[in-house]
Amino acid sequence: MTIFEAYNDCKKQLQAAGIEDYVFESKQIIKHVTGYTNTQILTKYTENLNKFQQDNLTVIIKQRLIRYPLQYIIGRWNFFGYEFFVGPGVLIPRSDTETLMDVCLETLKDKQSPRVLDLCAGTGCIGITIKGECTAADVTLVDKYEEALNYATKNALHNNADVKIVQGDVLKTEGAEGQYDLIVSNPPYITDADMQTLQPEVKFEPTTALAGGEDGLLFYRHIASEYKKYLAPNGTLAFEVGINQSEQVAKLMEQNGFENVAVRKDYAEIDRVVFGTLKNV
Repeated sequence: MTIFEAYNDCKKQLQAAGIEDYVFESKQIIKHVTGYTNTQILTKYTENLNKFQQDNLTVIIKQRLIRYPLQYIIGRWNFFGYEFFVGPGVLIPRSDTETLMDVCLETLKDKQSPRVLDLCAGTGCIGITIKGECTAADVTLVDKYEEALNYATKNALHNNADVKIVQGDVLKTEGAEGQYDLIVSNPPYITDADMQTLQPEVKFEPTTALAGGEDGLLFYRHIASEYKKYLAPNGTLAFEVGINQSEQVAKLMEQNGFENVAVRKDYAEIDRVVFGTLKNV
């Protein structure tokens, strides 16, 4: 079987299984199986896969047909130009979150040696990327779960990011020390009702990184009220939010004394980020 034949076969099977982005995914799978770049695949498409590659491809397709996440299969994923290891037990970085990154970097651009606190850090993609883009920043990542902490540690090393990684329960206001110029979080925000209707792939991701309580706002309430004491004068709190949550989260922030509360849309024109600064600090 040539690379070209393998690619076409992969596309057909993924499309038949109802996988929406079957063309993109097939390209990623072939790149993973062969170890080739896009350019190399174009020049070597008549090359035959060896037995190991064919067996590997068969296993991967079977995994995708049961809707096991492609990112977990490959074991790493790109976010904001950085590569992050991913796997069971940790939330997969998504392009939606790059909008949150844009807001964070805008907030920090004029600050000297800013302190940043990343709550519910997961893979560490937010805090590690901030450190990569703002090398003078002092960045702390907080997560409750060992699996996430292990991935965050591995990803920090992989990206040469000198960040502090702390085990702490955000709902117990753990992990903070001193004051921060930016507190950022992409917390669990799926409602109890929506947890019952997740996409098949999402069901493989950890419930602890998804479930945000009955109305999805559990973490927003707690962070806005309990972590604001850790914000430096004119410090910013920035959240990623789910669909139709921006208005509620903005109101929560205003009720907790935040001002200049704003909403930023993601690339799909969905309200994705809510951020503001604290009054009377």
